[in-house]
Amino acid sequence: MAVSTDDKVRFLSSREAYAHRARAVVVKQTHMSWIFIADDRVYKLKKPVHYPFLDFRTLAAREKNCREEVRLNRRLAPDVYLGVVPLTVEDGRLEIAGCGEPIDWLVEMRRLPEELMLDQAILTHTIEYDRTGRLDAVVDLLAGFYKTCSPAEISASAYAKQFAREHAINEAVLSDPRFDLDGAEVNDALARVRHGLEDDTAGLEARVKHGFIVEGHGDLRPEHICLSDPPVIIDCLEFSYALRLLDPFDELAYLTLECAMIDAAWVGERIFEGCAEALHNLPSPSLLDFYWTYRACLRARIALAHLLEPNPRTPEKWVPLARRYLQLGQSHVIKPALRAVP
Repeated sequence: MAVSTDDKVRFLSSREAYAHRARAVVVKQTHMSWIFIADDRVYKLKKPVHYPFLDFRTLAAREKNCREEVRLNRRLAPDVYLGVVPLTVEDGRLEIAGCGEPIDWLVEMRRLPEELMLDQAILTHTIEYDRTGRLDAVVDLLAGFYKTCSPAEISASAYAKQFAREHAINEAVLSDPRFDLDGAEVNDALARVRHGLEDDTAGLEARVKHGFIVEGHGDLRPEHICLSDPPVIIDCLEFSYALRLLDPFDELAYLTLECAMIDAAWVGERIFEGCAEALHNLPSPSLLDFYWTYRACLRARIALAHLLEPNPRTPEKWVPLARRYLQLGQSHVIKPALRAVP
C-alpha cells in the first residue's frame, strides 16, 4: 500500500502513534530526516531525498542507512541507539513495529537531557563552573576511541585529492555572486586553503603513511556531545564512509571551530589539548592551520547550500552564518604547545 511521506509524518507527529501514548511529541527536521521526540524516546524517519552524496529514494536504501546509523553510533553512544524498527501498515492503519507491511524504517533512540548537551552547557555557562571533570571524561572517550581505530584503507594521494575535490566545490559555492559575500574575505579564505593544499600535500600524505588517518565520527560538534556520566557522542556522519576517513586532529579542529562559533573556543581547545597529550601524534602547525581554514570554508559552503534548496528553511540565517565562518577561519587558529609529529 502506498503511503505518502506527509501521511507518515502526520502519524508519527501524533501522541497515539506511540505504544506508551506519549504526553507530547516534538517534531524537528534536518536536511535528511524527520525527528520525533516522544517523551523519553526519539524516532528518526529518513526523508526520501536524493543528493550527489546520497540517495534515499528507495525503502531499501533508507533501511540500510538506518542500520548503518545504529551500528556506527554505537561506537561512541552504545546505550543511546536502541535499534531499527519498522513503520508498518495493515488494513490502512499505520503502526510502529506492527505486524503489517513495512513501509519505512525508524531509528529508535533514548532521549538525552537537553541541558547536558555541550552546546547548551556552553550557552548557559554551566560548563564554566564545572568541577566534576566532564570535559576530561570527553577527552578520555575520544582519545580511547581514536586509539582503537585501525588505520584507514586509503592511499596517501587519494586522501590529499579528496581535500582538493571538496575545496573546488567550496570555491564554486562561496564565489557565487548570488550570495553577496565580501569578495576580498572570500578570496583570502579560499587562497589560504589553496596555498595549504599546494604547500602541505606532503604533510597530508605523511599522515596517511604513518597510519594516523582513521574512520572517525565525521561530524563532531558541541550539539552532538552529551556531558552525561559517562559521556556519549551521537549523530556521526553515517551516510559516507569516505567522509569519515579523517585525521583525528582535523576532526578536533572542527570541534574547536564549532565551539568558537558560540564564543567558547576554550572548550574545544581543552578537548584538543587533552587528546593531543593522549595520542602523541600532533600534526605540524601549518597542517593544523590548513585543517582549521578548510573546515571554516566547508562549513560556510554547507550553510549557503541551504539556500540552493527548492524551499529553504529559515533563509535569513544562512548568509550571516557563512560570513561568520569565513571571518573565524582567518581570525583564530589552534596553537597547542605540544610537539608535532610528521
